[in-house]
Amino acid sequence: MLINELSKRTGLSIHTIRYYENLGMIEGFTNEKVKSNNYKHYSDNVIERLEIIIEAKEVGFTLAEIKKILTAWFESTDSKPETLELFKAKIKEIDNKIKYFKQTRSLLEKVCEKLQNDEC
Repeated sequence: MLINELSKRTGLSIHTIRYYENLGMIEGFTNEKVKSNNYKHYSDNVIERLEIIIEAKEVGFTLAEIKKILTAWFESTDSKPETLELFKAKIKEIDNKIKYFKQTRSLLEKVCEKLQNDEC
């Protein structure tokens, strides 16, 4: 499929797809027989990779982390330990953020309470 169809099927902009390709996260191929254009074609595998990128971004993985996940998932013969470590590290990072936000919330609640009681 061409990039326009890939964009429609994934909901990603053409610019974003090209960006991911420039980062080496996906790969298109050109038809060597056609010399009149440089159109790239993408396989269904690219859709799967882009869906993984979208989902991983939604849960907070960085593009560098996602690239490692894709490499471990699609290119490594023994990807399970690497992928598991990446996921455990992300869980720990999320736990730390939750702790930070709870502390911040508590501080803000105290300030609100003081403001309501005119203690400031």
